[in-house]
Amino acid sequence: MKTLNAGVPATASTGPRGAGRADRTDRIVGLVQRQGALAVLVTVTLVALAVFPDFRSLDNAGTILVAAAPPMLIALGMTFVILTGGIDLSVGSLYVLGGVLAAWASSYGVVQAVLVPLAVCGGIGLFNGLLIAYTRMAPFIVTLAALLGARGLMRAISDEGSTTYVVGNDAFGSLGTGSLLGVGHQVWLAAFLVLIGMVALSRTGFGQSVFAVGGSEDAAGLMGVAVRRTKLGVYVLSGLLAGLAGAINAAKLGSGVTVLGAGMELDAIAAVVIGGTLLTGGAGSIGGTVAGVLLLGVIQNMINQVGNLNSNWQQVISGAFLAVVVVAQTALNRLRRIH
Repeated sequence: MKTLNAGVPATASTGPRGAGRADRTDRIVGLVQRQGALAVLVTVTLVALAVFPDFRSLDNAGTILVAAAPPMLIALGMTFVILTGGIDLSVGSLYVLGGVLAAWASSYGVVQAVLVPLAVCGGIGLFNGLLIAYTRMAPFIVTLAALLGARGLMRAISDEGSTTYVVGNDAFGSLGTGSLLGVGHQVWLAAFLVLIGMVALSRTGFGQSVFAVGGSEDAAGLMGVAVRRTKLGVYVLSGLLAGLAGAINAAKLGSGVTVLGAGMELDAIAAVVIGGTLLTGGAGSIGGTVAGVLLLGVIQNMINQVGNLNSNWQQVISGAFLAVVVVAQTALNRLRRIH
């Protein structure tokens, strides 16, 4: 009596041994995707510690963390957006708009200095989400329009950039310049929101919906996931965090600087992707994004330590990292499919 698989040669994918080998490969690939940015961050940091004496000081560590706080908030929101398979190009403009609004409103009180940028930038995020979720317009086009609109609104408020609003409230200013236990207030705020984001992504229904929508929007809809509401939520969140990042940066600088924000959206996307989140959505982590932001911050600090290199080299290195990561992700995904 002949069996159905008679004459079929054994392969790595048949039998318990082949299945075990495939499982090990999947685990290794998944570990590299999740922890690759952290491994590179540790390696680069060790190199910097060995090469640059000034890098070892606690003051320098504080400088890196303070500089990373606003980009961390923007990248946190971007992580949720990209996990759904979307993109938000408006965050750079919302960042500078939030700073200008916070500085303008600071003369009316701390609450106003925080709520005004949150309301306006969150409203623009809501507008983005409504168009993307309910009219199925491309996120690239919608958020590009919001980028231009938010930048134009900022210029209108600041008289084409000729008026710089100064922070008129000491309590609000301490959010950007004060410290607790030697660590800047804005660093504590960023860390707190990152922890909330991690819990929301891994322990709540909203987080599971984010992953489901990014994995397959059609399948998520069939499983009863509120696809539209989830997509709407991530764009509102992205707008709120971009506005808050601009507000704490205004508190740090003491004014609403109008020339900031150009390219912030690209830095945020780079940090998220370097951290292991797939641009196609459905896979990634906030921990990886944190590692990606800190890695770019350490690279910038190393460039400053060299002294004879300008900050443009950070863009060159960031672009190289991003290209390598995208190629590596493609190769790893192909390896997973093979096994």
